[in-house]
Amino acid sequence: MAHTLQLLLVAGFLIACAAASLRGSDFLEENRIRQVVDGMHELETSILGIVGNSRRAQSFARFARRYGKRYENAEEIKRRFKIFSETLKKIRVHNQKNLSYTLGINKFADMTWAEFRKHKLGEPQEFDCSDSRKGNHKLTHENLPESVDWRNSGIIGPVKDQGHCGSCWAFSATGALEAAYAQAYGVNISLSEQQLVDCAGAFNNFGCNGGLPSQAFEYIKDNGGIDTESSYPYTAEDGICQYKPENAVVKVQDSVKITMYAEDELKNAVALVRPVTVAFEVVDDFRSYKSGVYTSDECFAEPWDVNHAVLAVGYGVEDGVPYWLIKNSWGDDWGDNGYFKIEMGENMCGVATCASYPIIA
Repeated sequence: MAHTLQLLLVAGFLIACAAASLRGSDFLEENRIRQVVDGMHELETSILGIVGNSRRAQSFARFARRYGKRYENAEEIKRRFKIFSETLKKIRVHNQKNLSYTLGINKFADMTWAEFRKHKLGEPQEFDCSDSRKGNHKLTHENLPESVDWRNSGIIGPVKDQGHCGSCWAFSATGALEAAYAQAYGVNISLSEQQLVDCAGAFNNFGCNGGLPSQAFEYIKDNGGIDTESSYPYTAEDGICQYKPENAVVKVQDSVKITMYAEDELKNAVALVRPVTVAFEVVDDFRSYKSGVYTSDECFAEPWDVNHAVLAVGYGVEDGVPYWLIKNSWGDDWGDNGYFKIEMGENMCGVATCASYPIIA
């Protein structure tokens, strides 16, 4: 235990990550769900028999069928229905305010925030992002385009799903590396997050318990490369390192860090270089994000507050609100086809706290 605590202090920041999938989640692994009845349509009927046939009950039953939920018994169904109903109410109240973003029902709708935070985000860790207080990105002063979306260039790969493993840092890192490779060689590849989960521990990463994209880049640089997804497939759990040098397709020459809190540097890098790994703080309502430009007065911007790593792939302005366009790793059935927009300015939720991008060899 003492050794583990020492490692945490040495590591500093540990992005615990908001993992995507309820199926196979830590919460459900601790509470093994037995199928109520065989067949999802029968499950829907069974749920309605327990919670009634109201419109909200019907919504809950459809939700359970869509996301393949398995509840233990009638009491569990009633409890999850109550949470779902409260989530649905919050969503409707929010959407009636006509703010810059909308919320919607997704696979997290039957979890309380306490459950989500405990099993997906973890507790904040000690952190001093001293190596990013003064970054090494060369800020240029040329005019930047009003909007950027690297998806239009064809260098952004499909949205992935980190599942129940807190490996967002690995997905953020591979997303940046895949974009760099496609930009350089005109070929889209998919890189192995599992290699980072299993093998990058010596660089103060902790597999499914968190890490940093910049530290992943340092590992790949020292290690001599990263394998493809097909040669080292994702399992969403910690494993023994199986890296095979002959399968390495991308090597890292160096990494560039954005000065902490410097949104001008971040914007310059996203506009003129390529997508950049960023981290931010997930708070309660964000897990229900659906569309629009997310903003919050509940999240914070300090390095010890951020808890999720993602990939900034562009920026723009929507209805007068400037935003960052960001690729998430919770699957393409979350948010806006797996993406979200978050307000630019004042380092909203810490987006510009600890950003970096790789230079591939």
